[in-house]
Amino acid sequence: MLDIEFAQARLDDVQEASALALLGTEDGARSALFEAVDRATEGGLTRAVQAAAFSFARGKSLVLPGPGGGFSRVVLIGLGKSADVDANVAQAAGSAAVAALKREARGVLGADALSAALAAEAAFGAVLGAYRFDRYRTREKPEDKPLLAALRVLADEPDVARDAWPALAAVAHGVFVARDLVSEPANVLTPPVFADRIEALSSLGLDIEVLGPAAMTELGFGALMGVAQGSDAEPRTVIMRWNGGQADEAPVAFIGKGVTFDSGGISIKPAGGMEDMKWDMAGAGAVTGLMAALAGRRARVNAVGIVGLVENMLSGRAQRPGDVVTSCSGQTIEVINTDAEGRLVLADVLWYAQERFAPRCMIDLATLTGAIVVALGHEHAGLFSNDDGLAGDLLAAGLASGEAVWRMPLGESYDKLLRSDIADMKNIGGRPGGSITAAQFLQRFVGKVPWAHLDIAAVAWAAKDKPTVPKGATAFGVRLLDRLVADCHEG
Repeated sequence: MLDIEFAQARLDDVQEASALALLGTEDGARSALFEAVDRATEGGLTRAVQAAAFSFARGKSLVLPGPGGGFSRVVLIGLGKSADVDANVAQAAGSAAVAALKREARGVLGADALSAALAAEAAFGAVLGAYRFDRYRTREKPEDKPLLAALRVLADEPDVARDAWPALAAVAHGVFVARDLVSEPANVLTPPVFADRIEALSSLGLDIEVLGPAAMTELGFGALMGVAQGSDAEPRTVIMRWNGGQADEAPVAFIGKGVTFDSGGISIKPAGGMEDMKWDMAGAGAVTGLMAALAGRRARVNAVGIVGLVENMLSGRAQRPGDVVTSCSGQTIEVINTDAEGRLVLADVLWYAQERFAPRCMIDLATLTGAIVVALGHEHAGLFSNDDGLAGDLLAAGLASGEAVWRMPLGESYDKLLRSDIADMKNIGGRPGGSITAAQFLQRFVGKVPWAHLDIAAVAWAAKDKPTVPKGATAFGVRLLDRLVADCHEG
């Protein structure tokens, strides 16, 4: 993780590193640090701004290589209108600063145009934007490797920013835990290895329990075990508990789909793009990262995270279309399509969670349907809920965290599409409204608990760089749900 240091906004602290990114607003006066650097460069910043007609509009930047004054480069980064600057804007600006300074060994971010709290958010964005998964790169050219290892963030009140940093750093660590898990190839991250990685997080103070095949069979996890039976890799269910609230407080429960590779089973997927199915466990990755974040920042909440980890493969033992399985709830399911496996995994884990832990609410995350990509594109996760209050809290947390969700409908007319001729339900309801009927299926396993389902199939992986999210695994859900906990369940 990029090393962050906070210091007073002084010119002396800038010249130590010689590479500087300066933040500024479109309509505000230039900061004291901007003015000091402008004097040191004999008006170089002012001349560059005028020549380029640079307005400090949001998302825009201006690079000044070798501007004098002892600086190797200065990068001006726009924040946009002062009234619109919030945590998300500050984070994006911090990420832009890292991208501009990545070939420097050390860099300085001049954030005295922001409040101290937002300066800490800019540092958070810088750390998130600096993430790389390079575990398997052995022949990368030196010029392609970023050099930036440390960033000094200059603020008017560095002590305030410094105090805010540990909680943000813990969330960043949780994001990286999730991104690392989702980025791993499926031949490495099998269900047992995934469970081992989670167990290593006990050092953060998480209580961790692992259920193997025998325990799950005894509990009646017929739906989950049916998905797993075609693979040589044994399934696992992992329970993570963080007890940071009052002893008598019901926990918030987070459930993750963890299909470490999804071939589709007998209903096999097309070859094109099948390699992407290594990240069909992104929901479980996000829940794991979230629990690491909550433990890392010592959240004042009781939380339980449960992930069902399986591999959906073909073999002589694999589940067949037309099979009937009995779920943990006792409800029977006719498996029409073995590629609709994630909902089978979640069915058992959701029921188990509400029966064992009696949570105040449950939220599941899953790369569940391609239909949600068609409906919403890659800008929002699909939100389905049986509780308007919980849905409203998630919508607000999405806007605040930059991980946006969009509410989708549920209803009896969709639920009827799951009727089976020989069992309590089918596992698919046809192509129309596919993401909705998938959510209707899940709703049958949540009892009366306030519940939300997040279909993250469209947002779990980024095809190109975005602010704070480099190309690749996004860890969508970690920041969203950490914000939900902070705003609605702590204290």
